[in-house]
Amino acid sequence: MTPTDIPVYMAHLGASARAASVAMARAPLAARNAALVELARLLRSESVALVEANRGDVTAAAVAGLAAALVDRLKLMPAAIETVARGCEQIAAMADPIGEITGLARQPSGIQVGRMRVPLGVFAMIYESRPNVTIEAASLAIKSGNAAILRGGSEALASNLALARLVTRALQHAGLPADAVQLVATADRAAVGCLLAMPEHVDVMIPRGGKGLIARVAAEAKMPVIKHLDGNCHVYVDAEVNLEMALAITDNAKTQKFSPCNAAESLLVHARQAAVFLPRIAAIFAAKGVQMRCDARALAAVRAVPGVQAVPAAESDWAEEYLAPIISVGVVDDLDAAIAHVNRYGSHHTDAIVTSNHAHAMRFLREVDSASVMVNASTRFADGFEYGLGAEIGISTDKFHARGPVGLEGLTSQKWIVLGDGELRA
Repeated sequence: MTPTDIPVYMAHLGASARAASVAMARAPLAARNAALVELARLLRSESVALVEANRGDVTAAAVAGLAAALVDRLKLMPAAIETVARGCEQIAAMADPIGEITGLARQPSGIQVGRMRVPLGVFAMIYESRPNVTIEAASLAIKSGNAAILRGGSEALASNLALARLVTRALQHAGLPADAVQLVATADRAAVGCLLAMPEHVDVMIPRGGKGLIARVAAEAKMPVIKHLDGNCHVYVDAEVNLEMALAITDNAKTQKFSPCNAAESLLVHARQAAVFLPRIAAIFAAKGVQMRCDARALAAVRAVPGVQAVPAAESDWAEEYLAPIISVGVVDDLDAAIAHVNRYGSHHTDAIVTSNHAHAMRFLREVDSASVMVNASTRFADGFEYGLGAEIGISTDKFHARGPVGLEGLTSQKWIVLGDGELRA
């Protein structure tokens, strides 16, 4: 259907998705897996064409002056295509979450009560820049027996359309409804408003992008939203620590890639390690062009490092998601201060402690109120693929239903089931 009359077009997508969700909920596992395997094959065989379609989007975005971090997220290179193809295969190899019955127990009345895992129905996703999200969302929708409506950013429209065509071919190959995954084929912003106002067709909304997008979706959506607003991720270097490990983890968490939401934006260092650790990490950051926004003690520790870019931190820096070669740096007196700082300024996304003290590690895990909490590992691991989920639909900092990387289980719900043999309530 040609998207000329946007309300009519969006209503058509919604009705088609609702109809497809019924078929997907009852689709056999073999068909859903076959679609995923075929999608992986198509991604590899069409890799050259996908890269070419993406090149046009990237060039146009750069000319239009899109922020460097967003241009970086927009790129769809052969390695990224291979990653999502392997993700499809990994998801296909996973156990089927649909129909799983848990907690079945007989009650004094004689009935058996338990819960069954079922698809959500239709989820819609609004996302910016990253075209690989199209495949991640599609593959998870297929395996979890849901239908999906995907609305990517206008800057990635050609890339997303090329990817969506492959998804349609894979669904048809497996005998599944082509409308099970639909891409909104227009850059008209009115489509977003329509999508947010279709609770009769969409069960759950999932925004993935900048803070402005997510705030709008959370404010306007007429259906439940799975979201996170930003990723102010912390690395805390404890008093008892392997310094070489701490240097490697901090470097990786910040500089392996600047634009993802799981990159470290804040560094906290115990006062006992500041004089030794901070000059060494400052030298690494100086070589990679990372600016350090420091509190007074951190600034004093790094000021003499050759080439260092160190400036005093403002209060706003402690809560900032930079998505750039900038990191806030503070010195704390103890573990309590580190945990308090993270919980006050963090975005409840991902935070890590580097320590050789087991008790401190366990306290950090229990007391830091974030979706992912790590011990002696880079925050960059906070990712559905790295967690063994095959892919993720996004990362949730909400506390209900789904938290952290949202994979297959996060796209399902549970309903109560009762098994009886003629029992009657007295």
